[in-house]
Amino acid sequence: MSKKVFLDPGHGGHDSGAVGNGLKEKDIVLKIATYARDFLSTNYDGVSIRMSRNSDTFVSLSKRTTDANNWGANVYISIHVNAASSPSATGYEDYIWNGNVSQSTKDLQNSIHREMAKVFKSFRNRGKKRANFHVLRESRMSAVLTESLFITNQNDAAFLKKDSNLKKIAEHLAIGIAKYFNLSKKSPSTQPSNSNSVPSGGTYTVKSGDTLTKIAKKHGTTVDELVRLNNISNPNLIRVNQILRLPGGPVYHIVKRGDTVSKLASQYGSTQNQIKNWNKLKDINLIRVGEKLRVK
Repeated sequence: MSKKVFLDPGHGGHDSGAVGNGLKEKDIVLKIATYARDFLSTNYDGVSIRMSRNSDTFVSLSKRTTDANNWGANVYISIHVNAASSPSATGYEDYIWNGNVSQSTKDLQNSIHREMAKVFKSFRNRGKKRANFHVLRESRMSAVLTESLFITNQNDAAFLKKDSNLKKIAEHLAIGIAKYFNLSKKSPSTQPSNSNSVPSGGTYTVKSGDTLTKIAKKHGTTVDELVRLNNISNPNLIRVNQILRLPGGPVYHIVKRGDTVSKLASQYGSTQNQIKNWNKLKDINLIRVGEKLRVK
């Protein structure tokens, strides 16, 4: 059975969260959560992921925990960045509830903290802490709240301004979750790889005038698929700057010794005729080692 991960990017909508050095917490944490979701789903088997919000919308604390509880999530990860009155405050810290928590909750915090320390080696490690935060107290599963650097510190903010760094934070957060569950990595046939198969896909940021119909047509998918991937309750209500997850596009395979079109069709869930037509093959029995074929 899949492990259920509930990712909760803090704040949103009229609640900007911490603000400093030209940044808003609500924007940073939404990116981190989205990148973490995509990294987990792309690289690991046996995991289902939901987010408390997929766009710049306000969600109350009670709704966040209620949604996670009703879904039956196994873990709850609340994602934040820090702020302080002193501009010198710096570093990473994470929290679990300061009440009676299970060993599993402590194990989750330990796993995440170890991974996040790898990202923030050049910053102060402020330690593993405990607090009476609503999302930690009212969630009925192991829950951790992360505080990734101080938006009010100039050096911390410079780190957070780089999208590549937000991806590093997200990836190590995802790895910490995966290690806690002991998730299996996806096999080369389903995981993106330079040497085997390379799917496209990714995310799309909604622009003014966009509709789900337009976005689906542009990216060669369907409105229903976008609704499913992004947990959209009303297809007519998407917002500018909302980040949408896109389905994977064409998948390519580098032919290895022993490969046949029949084997590839079975491996990737396609048909021999589809592979023949996609690659304009004259004879499906004549494929060469090292040849790059579209297989899905």
